[in-house]
Amino acid sequence: MPDHDTHQGQPHILVLGGNFAGLAAAQDVRRLCGDTVRITLINRRDYLLFIPNIPADVFANRNPADHQIVPIRPILKKSDVTFIQAEIGAVDVDAKSVTFVPNERSGEESEALTYDYLVIALGNRLSFDRIEGFAEYGHTVSDLYHGEKLRKYLYDGGYKGGPVAIGSARFHQGNGAAGLAPYPGGSIPNALSACEGPPLELAMSMATWMGEQKTGGPEQITIFTPGETIAEDAGLEIVKKFLGLAGGMGMKYKNNVQDIKKLTATTIEFANGETIDAELKILLPDWVAHDFLKGLPISDDQGFIITDLLMRNPKYPNVFAAGDCAAVTVPKLGAIGHQEAEIVAMQIAKDLGHLSAEKADQKLEPVVMCIGDMGAGKAFYIRSNVWFGGKDEVLEIGRVPYQLKMRYRDMFIANSGRIPAIGLVLAQFAAEHIKV
Repeated sequence: MPDHDTHQGQPHILVLGGNFAGLAAAQDVRRLCGDTVRITLINRRDYLLFIPNIPADVFANRNPADHQIVPIRPILKKSDVTFIQAEIGAVDVDAKSVTFVPNERSGEESEALTYDYLVIALGNRLSFDRIEGFAEYGHTVSDLYHGEKLRKYLYDGGYKGGPVAIGSARFHQGNGAAGLAPYPGGSIPNALSACEGPPLELAMSMATWMGEQKTGGPEQITIFTPGETIAEDAGLEIVKKFLGLAGGMGMKYKNNVQDIKKLTATTIEFANGETIDAELKILLPDWVAHDFLKGLPISDDQGFIITDLLMRNPKYPNVFAAGDCAAVTVPKLGAIGHQEAEIVAMQIAKDLGHLSAEKADQKLEPVVMCIGDMGAGKAFYIRSNVWFGGKDEVLEIGRVPYQLKMRYRDMFIANSGRIPAIGLVLAQFAAEHIKV
């Protein structure tokens, strides 16, 4: 197995993963460390999948593949980051080595790279294969294929106007964030679902679509959750308002279903023994760690990467994690991944003498930031940290959040995968203070 790495006298930063967290980490390291480091990013595809906007395309009868792909090769070239398209085979933190197989063609050889710093930003594996009957009877919006499959089902005569069930399978979190307190007296709580903003968004968008297509209304939709409270990470007051809105529209709500047991053509069966009628089932799965991360000395009991609140592994201080693969990332949310990527870059810059400890040691204070399309040009905006022990809990609904959601993608692409800090500040101000 050849190792084609040559250090050339510069520290080598190896980033695994090229979606939001990985791309941001590579760019931030380059911004803070300049040309004093070499950066390599390995990802299994040469584009970023802009997942948050797939539902909007689906309900507007647009193929997501035409709009939600962002090529990353030119973005990384601008930051002088070497890109390798490959599948990760193994991570050896003692040898400081990562094994990979280039995947542009089938049957390629296994190779290896050594590193000085490793940033793991690989996201998760979505375990739809654990839901019995999903392939035959389930739908989701987690990628281009499934988004287009749902779009065709809705617009090409598959959906007949029957009951709709929208919700999440149970998430198995792991113990890697136990004992961390991001806010005074707070914690990283245990969650029974990976992220429940999407089910709320899908329920509202589906209700709007049904009205527009004259295929029924909100009273045909059931929202469900494996836990006591759906989207509890948003804060109980926000959830109460949201459920009041959904209930007022006629939607049904089921909590404590424990997990999804089985799908049939006309029903969904839950682990708590309940069964409900559902012609259309739009689901979010359990999010599980990649197999090659399980059992490593840097991983927790479920395979998520253990870090402190500076995103550094306590046993291997040259190993960092950001985004959904990190144990501390709960819920699995892109906004938190962005926060973590910046922290990772500042820590590496500090180690290499480019940033003072005073500036670099800004511990993670996770904030749930979520904008969900509701159809008809409206969206909900959530900014909350109360679940973690903070004091902020904001919910806004209207046309401004919708415009922010649609324009965020445009700004992301126009700025080569980065959103200027002032843009985020202005977006927050607009969502929370401008009423349209």
